[in-house]
Amino acid sequence: MQSKKMKLADLAKLAGVSTSTASRALNNNPLIKEETRKKLQALAKKHNFSLNAAASRLRLQKTNVIAVLINFDAETEQSIDDPFLLKVVSDINLAVNRQGYELLLSNSYMAGDDWHGYFIDGRRADGVIVVGQGKQQARIERAASAGTPLVVWGDPKTDGDYPIVGSDNYLAGCMATRHLLEQGARRLLFMGDPAHAELAERYRGFCEQVSKEPQASASLLKIDITSQAAYEVINQTLLKEGLSFDGIFACSDMVALGAMKALKERYVSIPNDVRMVGFDDIAMADISSPSLTSIQQNTRLAGQVLVDKLLAQLKGDKPDSTHLDVELVVRQSS
Repeated sequence: MQSKKMKLADLAKLAGVSTSTASRALNNNPLIKEETRKKLQALAKKHNFSLNAAASRLRLQKTNVIAVLINFDAETEQSIDDPFLLKVVSDINLAVNRQGYELLLSNSYMAGDDWHGYFIDGRRADGVIVVGQGKQQARIERAASAGTPLVVWGDPKTDGDYPIVGSDNYLAGCMATRHLLEQGARRLLFMGDPAHAELAERYRGFCEQVSKEPQASASLLKIDITSQAAYEVINQTLLKEGLSFDGIFACSDMVALGAMKALKERYVSIPNDVRMVGFDDIAMADISSPSLTSIQQNTRLAGQVLVDKLLAQLKGDKPDSTHLDVELVVRQSS
């Protein structure tokens, strides 16, 4: 038998296993015993055999790929290099690989409006994990209605015919704001855009806690979720109004760090003049100067829960949405 003409069935026959077992072994599927995987992979190497992944997918009607789609709004400057998004994708990837799947990273610009056609009909993935609900859920709802197996990282309070996994954003908003008030802040700013479902819940918690303090006031600086947007709006606010606030609850750590940069450049002391709390607890929060108080989200657990719920859908189940706990990590900025 000439090795260049060897087919998967031939390799399977040499190993004494079924064709499907041989395919899974060559794809390093953990459902196949390690001994069998090593045996098949050694035989493939010996006979210079390369698995035709496309043909295997057509035959099995399964890609063994999970797509992770970063759902950006058209007008945002936020990108995949956002440290929190990178952390979420990394933790999802760990959970995906543990289940023997590969990860396909995409974004809403590439996928267009027809996510079912792009990922499922196009045989790019078996299911989709959507990171971020955006300001409106029309594309998510269309994909779900078309039968796309999908799970969303967002705010679980949102109504929908698909499972949503996310932090308790309302509780987090309450925790962050209550902490600022307890530290003496009375003129509080919320920095973010409540048009996003997750941020709306954080803002709701913020407003409710401020309303409970008779001497406190709440203001909204509606901005994009980037450090540059935060830097620019704080500079503009200081130029127009002076230091009209003494507490900031930022919708993300990157927003908080942008605001912090603007304040420090104008010699505003943090936390003596302005106390700050961010959201996400990215690595930079701990090493910034001053270090940033932040709401910590459990992205490692989130990655596992997202993948588990998607795989449950692939088996025909209908999993529910899930709230994950949050934690306030107090540092120098507050």
